[in-house]
Amino acid sequence: MKLKGKVAIVTGANQGIGFGIARVLGREGATVVIADLNDDGGITAVNSLKNEGISATFFRCNVGNKKDIDDLFESVTSSHGKLDILVNNAGINRDAMLHKLSEDDWDKVIDVNLKGTFRCMQEAAIRMREQGSGRIINIASASWLGNVGQSNYAASKAGVVGLTKTACRELARKGVTVNAICPGFIDTAMTRGVPEKVWDVMISKIPAGFAGQPEDVGECVAFLASDAARYINGEVINVGGGMVL
Repeated sequence: MKLKGKVAIVTGANQGIGFGIARVLGREGATVVIADLNDDGGITAVNSLKNEGISATFFRCNVGNKKDIDDLFESVTSSHGKLDILVNNAGINRDAMLHKLSEDDWDKVIDVNLKGTFRCMQEAAIRMREQGSGRIINIASASWLGNVGQSNYAASKAGVVGLTKTACRELARKGVTVNAICPGFIDTAMTRGVPEKVWDVMISKIPAGFAGQPEDVGECVAFLASDAARYINGEVINVGGGMVL
């Protein structure tokens, strides 16, 4: 259990990739705080983890709201005395072609995906600098390279990549590593909702020949969060079966 005794916050972790990340971190011994806007989903997720013997709690948090983030980090550090791992997974999408994209949908995606990540990183950085250690893992996306109909989403994730690399340069000497993961096509409730033909097309683009599982992303997160990854910093790692090279 390479993360035994560690305290981790995972945002947007009531289902999908976030839940897979929380599960793997918990299985590796971390105490996991699921920070999510969905009360019912968050509580259900925590109960599921507890049934597996994982130490987990739920904290209602909208990463688009600064007070929620302030309260989250204050609560975690007050309860546990430290914060070892932050996983910025919370995100939304409001897809539309560039010429049809509303300014409101642009603002919503940037505020949650990019500004929310910034806010959480800032609070984590304050605490991790002081304790002289920490791991920040940002969940970006293969879409940061550009994707039709996702100018707002792609821009937000490209911003997360730039933020990751800058934070690495600022925090490395304080014992804090900052890395990003770009999941490819992952088997979640959301992707299962696409038409069968679209699913088949996506699978055809993956050299591995199959969709990944949320835990595949979680395993990469757990490695980056461990002492074994102490010299890996500022990296952007694709977890997509070779879909993005």
